[in-house]
Amino acid sequence: MYKALVCCRAGMGSSMLLKIKADQVISENDFPIQTEHGNLDSIIGFNGDLVITMDDLSEELEDQVPYALGIRNIVDKIEMKEKLEAFLEQKEQK
Repeated sequence: MYKALVCCRAGMGSSMLLKIKADQVISENDFPIQTEHGNLDSIIGFNGDLVITMDDLSEELEDQVPYALGIRNIVDKIEMKEKLEAFLEQKEQK
């Protein structure tokens, strides 16, 4: 089971909506990912496998977290599914 932090800069509305959509995609596809919600400060001390956030913030986090998954459209489940599949494929190759 992989552990994901879903966050944005403030940890308010956009990241909560992103977490809801991520959880739906994870559940619908039986992905072995468990999510938790937080803000940017939650990255400190986070020892999970990936961070799911907005596309612009993911670029800033690439060197700070094991895997930064950036989403352009919060409500686009297809984009979310494709990016989560890419994460899982990368993990399986290691």
